[in-house]
Amino acid sequence: MNALKTCAPAKLQATVKQRTVFQGKAIGKVQRQTERNTSARVCKAASEGEVAHNREDHTLTVSRRSLFPGVAFIAAAGFVVPSEARAAEVDFSAVRADIVEIIKADPDKGPTLVRLAWHSSGTYDKMTNTGGSGAGTIRFKEELAHGANAGLDTAVGWMEPIKAKHEALSYADLYTLAGAVAVEELGGPAVGWRAGRMDAIDPSEVTPDGRLPAADKGNPMATAQGLRDTFYRMGFNDQEIVALAGAHALGRCHADASGYVGPWTGTPTIFTNAYFTLLLKLKWTPDDSKALFQYTDTSGQLMMLPSDIVLIEDDGFKGWVQIYSKDNKKFYSDFAAAFQKLEELGTSNLYSV
Repeated sequence: MNALKTCAPAKLQATVKQRTVFQGKAIGKVQRQTERNTSARVCKAASEGEVAHNREDHTLTVSRRSLFPGVAFIAAAGFVVPSEARAAEVDFSAVRADIVEIIKADPDKGPTLVRLAWHSSGTYDKMTNTGGSGAGTIRFKEELAHGANAGLDTAVGWMEPIKAKHEALSYADLYTLAGAVAVEELGGPAVGWRAGRMDAIDPSEVTPDGRLPAADKGNPMATAQGLRDTFYRMGFNDQEIVALAGAHALGRCHADASGYVGPWTGTPTIFTNAYFTLLLKLKWTPDDSKALFQYTDTSGQLMMLPSDIVLIEDDGFKGWVQIYSKDNKKFYSDFAAAFQKLEELGTSNLYSV
């Protein structure tokens, strides 16, 4: 077989990954990876057609992540240049500017971009190391069909012109950057963001439906436990659960998407700690007049989900709601840290830009 002729610049240290794959129903797939930091080895492999074979069946291992134009990515041999090599390929300042332009033209798109980033990241399972933002799988119809992702196909569509303009940009980086930019553009904290996510090339990495937080588990105790089960699976604690819930300061629920109706706050395009102050300040009345059970304030203009109300009913959560309702600076700091952590779930070899 012929290896690709593309190789890394002589000064760039490439990470060489040699994989051996054993096939068979009984033993499944076992992979051994050896790393050597030398670009000379990569170029030699490309020029001499050196490839890694299984001695028994000569099966090649080929990465299932996308091949970016101009990137030194030697797929035939299983060799990958570190993600930093793509930094020069993408003008992230220009990407940010394009995202900001979308939000400035229609601020109501900002909360949806936060939701897109959240849902593309919140599928992570630390036990199996599957899901997360690292593969950009939310663009596939199989993942968009998940119940919690209703309506996000529109947001994916908003991002397509930006992806077309910046060809080397991965969808996974685009969606997460859009979320971070939207938070800041709508008045929230600057969220740390790093690049280097590699897209999956097909839906095989889409995780099963049901990994995102559920708004209602039937009763308060079950709903609170459901939140913990979901977030603990990703590696979060109670404080981070409450901090991330503060994103409900943005946006509103739509009957044709989630089945719930209404905004959480009176300023759904402004990121503040109002979500927490309203949770504690207003009287929330059970409302079963909608398609799904929710809570409504006395004015009938604002709503809360069952998963919101448990934050002031559960002792482990309520203390953090009280802290954030009184200290916007503390909330911003904790949210920024938790949101960056969320957006980096299921990733590796990220780099600062």
